[in-house]
Amino acid sequence: MSDEKIKYELDRLLRMPTETEWLEFKEAKKNFDFGKLGKYFSALSNEANLKNMPSGWLILGVSDKTRKLVGTGYRNNKAELTHLKHEIAEKTTNRITFTEIHELHISDKRILLFQIPAAPRGIPIAWEGHYYGRDGESLSPLNIQEIEQIRNEFRSDWSAGICEGATLNDLDNNAIIKARTEYKIKNKELASDVDVWDDLTFLNKAKVTIQGKITRSAIILLGKSESEHFINPNISKISWILKDEHNVEKDYEHFGPPLILNTDAIRSKIRNLKYRYLPDNTLFPIEITQYEPYVIREALHNCIAHQDYEMMSRIVVVEKPDELIFTNAGTFIPGSVESVIEMDSPPKYYRNQFLVTAMVNLNLIDTVGGGIKKMFIKQRERFFPLPTYKLDKDNEVTVKIYGKVIDENYTRLIMKNTGLDLKTIILLDKVQKEEKLIKEEFKLLKKQGLVEGRYPKIFVVPEIAAITGEKATYIKNRAFDKEHYKKMVVEFINKFGSASRKDIDKLIFNKLSDILNEKQKKNKITNLLYEMSKKDKSIKNEGSFKKPKWVLL
Repeated sequence: MSDEKIKYELDRLLRMPTETEWLEFKEAKKNFDFGKLGKYFSALSNEANLKNMPSGWLILGVSDKTRKLVGTGYRNNKAELTHLKHEIAEKTTNRITFTEIHELHISDKRILLFQIPAAPRGIPIAWEGHYYGRDGESLSPLNIQEIEQIRNEFRSDWSAGICEGATLNDLDNNAIIKARTEYKIKNKELASDVDVWDDLTFLNKAKVTIQGKITRSAIILLGKSESEHFINPNISKISWILKDEHNVEKDYEHFGPPLILNTDAIRSKIRNLKYRYLPDNTLFPIEITQYEPYVIREALHNCIAHQDYEMMSRIVVVEKPDELIFTNAGTFIPGSVESVIEMDSPPKYYRNQFLVTAMVNLNLIDTVGGGIKKMFIKQRERFFPLPTYKLDKDNEVTVKIYGKVIDENYTRLIMKNTGLDLKTIILLDKVQKEEKLIKEEFKLLKKQGLVEGRYPKIFVVPEIAAITGEKATYIKNRAFDKEHYKKMVVEFINKFGSASRKDIDKLIFNKLSDILNEKQKKNKITNLLYEMSKKDKSIKNEGSFKKPKWVLL
């Protein structure tokens, strides 16, 4: 990885929840015990396997509790750091060692990122003959159940499993016709050959069946509705649910195989209404549909491709007045959406590799890694908020697609007229959604002069706000300079003869920046009065400390 990519990876990892078992931060300001390093290697490798992650991470130079960068002096000699790979391999199962050791220097702080490969399927990783894991955030022996879980892992791809007893008669004829059409679109050079292939030859060529045998993927994509029993106890169901603005259910319908046809049926259920907005300097509105068809298609097909069918859960599509919410079971294998967009490449492996390959061949998804990124670009082009992903720790992935702009002028300015890169736009999109940024993200926007405020409460700069109709919000956040408040106090006392602290609080409190909390606002007023009396000598206190009476000096 380049320094830029590993910095992005560090930013992603800093945002992970504290209970993540395959990730550990340690300060290690001066040193780190070698034996403990080996135990963490074993634990993080095993936990990455159990959590279906490609790698575990041990990061030195970062506070575990605050996630603050503190820097580390561990093995500051390059040769000693490089030799660490060999030292670890000497004491682990099958001589497995670090995928890579990344060294970063950020704000004069040296950070070490140890990338630890997930334990190979079926092989738990030991350190000096002992298996380690994590119990919450604590290092502990790997329990017997977890050891056996790794040893007994199902090595083959579930989606490639053969459905015993299933034949071509269990597949839907219209679904096969649709599959042929899509295959020819995807493979134009084979279009003439496809027309002369019989159904089994075609399905073998499209990698939906294996040597004429019906796979679980074939049932999911092309099976008749009554053929779903071949994948029991697992299910292949998509539920469409319509809800009103109060989140009350109004309608629903369930769809099963063949999903190659029923995804179109689901899309037809979605009310893709017209949306109108006025562009700059014109009275003629632009009219578009609420949702870009590609975005709906990509989100729905991704759910099918990445669903963990062994969890026996439905894919759910919730339609609300101005948003669509897609949910599928299973962890998000790449780890974060930002990393997928930044790397712009396919994951190293898929949960349902056979199913994914079949869907690629049938023109349902693309594995070049650009599907999610293209969804973001499509929303940007429409001046709508970007998709919001929620990666639930309970093995669930949810994506929300917005069907309207949050602020028409704001969104148009940010996404069309500034020429900002997609990474920056994603961060600014979080600002408009009032989602918390990490400090490094805040600094990136601050450096470009795009945001102001006191972290974590930030807002757009006045140059943008003044154009976008966010003036009132900006004034509330930015407030006035110190001299303005001093002038208000003097004018009040000049008019009424004196002012109590309660009078001054009432005069100024609500005019201070909304970025400040109540305590910070009171402290600011105290400091202001101190400065006016001790430094400016424009006012004095003729009352007591507890009951001040401010008059002009």
